[in-house]
Amino acid sequence: MTSTLLIVQIVLAIAITIAVLLQKSSSIGLGAYSGSNESVFGAKGPTGFLAKLTFTLAFAFIVNTLVLGYLYTESNSASVTDSITPANNMAVPSAPVTTESSAPAAPTAPAAPSEN
Repeated sequence: MTSTLLIVQIVLAIAITIAVLLQKSSSIGLGAYSGSNESVFGAKGPTGFLAKLTFTLAFAFIVNTLVLGYLYTESNSASVTDSITPANNMAVPSAPVTTESSAPAAPTAPAAPSEN
């Protein structure tokens, strides 16, 4: 699914680039090549059509980017360390439970000398 959307993303990026370059600008750019096709787009020329096409392609590009971002974060929610197993496939032993206190016994006070 993500590979298909990634291909669509690349196609949309190329289509947006072409649509922007075909629009007329102050230096005319590549819009000079669309002079013979003006009758196809109407009396005003391709300006309105190319602007609407650019907006539509940009909107599809943004939606596709958001969907790709969501899918990539959903697929990468697990950590790599969750799937690691020891080489000998044994479980790691836990620390032994001791019931005795491992601390040394407190010293006792010496007995007082008796006076007999």
